[in-house]
Order: sequence, then C-alpha cells, then structure tokens
Amino acid sequence: MHFTAIARVPGDPILGLLEAYAQDPNPHKFDLGVGVYKDAQGLTPILRSVKLAEQKLVDGQPSKSYIGGHGDLRFGSLLCELVMGTDSPLIAERRVGATQTPGGTGALRLSADFIAQCLPGRGIWLSDPTWPIHETIFNAAGLKISHYPYVGADNRLNVDGMLAALEQAPKGDVVLLHACCHNPTGFDLSHAEWQRVLEVVRRRELLPLIDFAYQGFGDGVEEDAWAVRLFAQELPEVLITSSCSKNFGLYRERTGALLVCSADAEKLLDVRSQLAAVARNLWSNPPDHGAAVVLTILGDAQLKSLWAEEVEAMRARIAQLRSGLVAALKPHGLAERFAHIGVQRGMFSYTGLSPAQVQRLRDDYSVYMVSSGRANVAGIDATRLDALAEAIAAVCK
Repeated sequence: MHFTAIARVPGDPILGLLEAYAQDPNPHKFDLGVGVYKDAQGLTPILRSVKLAEQKLVDGQPSKSYIGGHGDLRFGSLLCELVMGTDSPLIAERRVGATQTPGGTGALRLSADFIAQCLPGRGIWLSDPTWPIHETIFNAAGLKISHYPYVGADNRLNVDGMLAALEQAPKGDVVLLHACCHNPTGFDLSHAEWQRVLEVVRRRELLPLIDFAYQGFGDGVEEDAWAVRLFAQELPEVLITSSCSKNFGLYRERTGALLVCSADAEKLLDVRSQLAAVARNLWSNPPDHGAAVVLTILGDAQLKSLWAEEVEAMRARIAQLRSGLVAALKPHGLAERFAHIGVQRGMFSYTGLSPAQVQRLRDDYSVYMVSSGRANVAGIDATRLDALAEAIAAVCK
C-alpha cells in the first residue's frame, strides 16, 4: 500500500481549543483562543462597509475571469497607498509595488519562496516568541531559521537582547519584524526603539521583512504604519506582508499582498517578475472577491470613511477591554501584576500565566486560551470582566 507509512499530523492546538470550547456545555465559558475579532455580541461581524461594497460588486461586476499573477493592479495600488501613505515618494517614483496573495499567510509563503529561490543562502531571523506559522512557513521553504529574543522571563520587552542578537546576524540575512500588535505578545516597540532596530538592520545590511497583519488595531490606521514607512524611507529594499483579514474582517476571503520597496523602479520590475513566476507555481492567480471588496471600499470616499470608522470602533473596543480587565483585577490585588495588559496593543496579550494556570482556568472556569498564556483580548465579553478577573485571581493564589 502506498500510504502505509504516512503518519497522522497532530491537530492545530488553537483549532483544538475551538473544538473543546464548542463542546463545553458551560453557558458562561470564555473563548480567548482563536485570533478573530468579536463584537459585544460575541460575533465576528461582516463590516457594513464590506456589505455595501459587496452589493456594488453583485450589481456591477462584469466578469469572474482570471486577473493575472499580481492580482488586480488597482487593488495593489490602493493597498500601497494605505500602507505607505498617499504622499509616499516611493509611490511617486514607482519604487513600491504589490503582488496580491491569498491573505497575509500567502504573502509570507510567497516571500519565503522568493527568498529561497532568488536570494539563496540567506537565513531568516524570527522573534522569540512569534506567530507559530512563521516557523512552519519558512521551514517549509528550506530557510535556515534563527531567533532573536523579544520578551524576557519577566514578561517585558527585551530590546537590548533583540539588538544584541541581530548584531550577530550574518550580513544579508532577512529579519522578520512585526509592524504593530505583535503576535503573540501584544508588546510593540516605541518609536525610539524602532530607530535603534533600524540602525542595526542598516549596519548589518539585513533585509527587513515586515509582517503588517493588524493595521488599524494598535493606535490607528496611520499611526500603525509608522515603522513600515520609516524603514521604507531609510532603507533601499524592504519586503512587507499586508493582510486584510482583521481590519476588513475578510478572514476567509484570503485577501492580502506582498509589497516590495526597491532602490529604483527598474529593479522593482525585475523583482516583481520573479514574484509572479513564484506565485504561478503556488496559486497561479490569487482569489479576487476579497480584493475586489477592498478595492471598492478604498476607491470610494464614503465607503472608505465608513470603513475607517468601523476599524476605529474595533480598535477602541479592544483598548477598553484591556483597561477594563486591569481595573477588574485591581480588587484582587493583581492590577500591578497584570498592568502590561493595558499597555499592550492589538488583539493579543501575553498574560504571563503559566501553562498550569491556563489549564486550571480551562478545567475549573471554562476559560480557553493558548497554553503559552496568550489570550485574545477581543474575545472577552465586556459584561463579564469581573467573572474573568475572579477566575484569573483564583488560579494565581
């Protein structure tokens, strides 16, 4: 038999959490595991701007034919403006371009295969910790993976350790950086710290690959792009993976892009030709519906304004949940211990809870989060912050 020696791969632990949560009969359970935004009703809604854009597409889209290896060029152009800023000199000088991908994950895989095929011998540096799929994507592409420390044992940013590690990186290696809303920790670099990272990247001649999955969920759509724009302005070459899953709520539509910043327009064309060739062997043409939705929104002043309001509402709600949880922990004498939750950004928080405490939360209080202590803050029910705080306090005794 041909398949006899094939073993079963263990299930994704986060998806396993989702299954366990679904089977838990406790009506007061908490789902803080899976990384999707949830509203006050516990739902992951379709944005109003998205629904209006979809209706326009239903009424006016003329064809479902292929769109080409780079996807819809109009989508790419508008996404470049969203990421880089409408007044970016890179756009004016045609030194930045976007290749449409199946979500941010597709952009990461495209970048991994591009590096492996066109920049052979380059290793890649990932933060410790990072999103687990970063490891599997770059490992699958055959890249040598190294790590730089990001959070210390005290559950605080370890910027000095990060910089010391990157100082040891071989010249020409790739360094993956989280633009904002670091996954899984929620700890973001300050502007001054980004400047320090930039200097090391420049001195070591590293190629930055910036993962930009949460634009708008940290401090705002424009504010979250600060580091991306800094690196694009100060360095000759930058790769950026952009995702529309969270900020447009297009999770299963698989909408994203790989942006390339180059020193000159001609070299950008060379790189983009290689990306199209790599993409041809991965997915040929990217899925169009989500990109068409984003294009419709960003190309319509009223829809874009509505979308911006909706993103800001999601961002503000997450920030309120963070401060609310810290306040709810105060009567238990835990506000200082968990103060970091209030200063972290985005959907995720490295709570500092141990695997044993996480397991007890699940077993005794039906609170589901990843064993590392990463919690999806956006999954918290705002009306039950006190109950969650009581559960956390109980396992911290």
